[in-house]
Amino acid sequence: MISREKYLADLRCWKDKDVIKVITGVRRCGKSTLMEQWKAHLRTSGIGAERIIHINLEMMENEPLLEYHALHDAVLSQCAGDAIHYVLLDEVQNIPDFQKAIDSLYVRPNIDLYITGSNAHLLSGTLATLLSGRYVEIKMLPFSFSEYAEAHKGEATQTRLWSDFLHDGSFPAIMQLGGDDGLTFDYLDGVLNTILVKDVAQRVGGNAPALRRLSAFLYDNIGNLASPSSIAKAMTAGGHSISAPTVNRYLEALEAAFLVYPVDRYDVRGKRILKQEKKYYAVDMGLRRVLCSNGVRDTGRILENLVFLELLRREKNVYVGQGPTGEIDFVTNGPAGVKYWQVSETTAHEETLQRELSSFESVRDNYPKTLLTLDDAREQSYDGIRRIYALDWLLGKAEA
Repeated sequence: MISREKYLADLRCWKDKDVIKVITGVRRCGKSTLMEQWKAHLRTSGIGAERIIHINLEMMENEPLLEYHALHDAVLSQCAGDAIHYVLLDEVQNIPDFQKAIDSLYVRPNIDLYITGSNAHLLSGTLATLLSGRYVEIKMLPFSFSEYAEAHKGEATQTRLWSDFLHDGSFPAIMQLGGDDGLTFDYLDGVLNTILVKDVAQRVGGNAPALRRLSAFLYDNIGNLASPSSIAKAMTAGGHSISAPTVNRYLEALEAAFLVYPVDRYDVRGKRILKQEKKYYAVDMGLRRVLCSNGVRDTGRILENLVFLELLRREKNVYVGQGPTGEIDFVTNGPAGVKYWQVSETTAHEETLQRELSSFESVRDNYPKTLLTLDDAREQSYDGIRRIYALDWLLGKAEA
């Protein structure tokens, strides 16, 4: 079991704080495992087992608790005394009106509350309504390349691990399939169908085949600017008639299920978000291979997608930079402030290098500027712009 240190650190920061800790993320990214790891952390930090109440509501033995009064009373019966009790509830969406129990447990001074659930019911847009705004959302992703490499430590070269990571994707359960292509494909296809049917179709009343076609279109066009109208036009021209309002409705549900991530454009000069077209990125490269069903590995765009996901982990707020002379792949505004990022598969040719460096020309401030490439070379600096080997950066061997 790989320890999800980033998310455990988040939980440690929020431990005993007066908010409900809500763990969200795409299905099968490891939310329930994180709960197990958090329970183990609490035990090793000196919390007695009698003060940790962990209930997984997908387990048959907990079926009598699938009613909010029953869950509420069962938890309270184990929380005697003034000492803080740590209540961990997995898959709370299985209980109708679960938020009534959650809100009542939350106001108890001796309960620190942590929950996970299916994104069909625990979506960013509805959490504030369901839980009265008294929560913090901890957003999980599947394994990073660093976590993937740790899971396969000593098994292969870094180059081979990178190749497998692009091919198989980053869902934790993939680690148990021994690199078997057939098992991996079937597992990912099952995850995808579950997301489309349970997390998306149920939310918007859409049909799964249409949602799958839209997902395939988005995954095939990662990193391209798009709008609901342009997507509808392109899909209709390809023989799958769909309207812009329907695309917009489906997009919102795909985003809420964390299958795709929209990225707004940011006007570098005007310091404002542009509301027209957005870029869309995939949550996992294995899912992309299943959806797009082609053997073409467009490594440059895949690298851009994976850099985006890593920036989400490290920097939180990620935008596409738009300047008067062109586009900057990403602008982030994280704990250390604003940073600018350019991503290129290779800058081995001088012409390509100069083109990538020129993207920063419109930026007149002194915030850090980084060019990430797959060229396995030492870090270099070009008038303050750092060029870093992307795998070193993804593995945490080079900071930017």
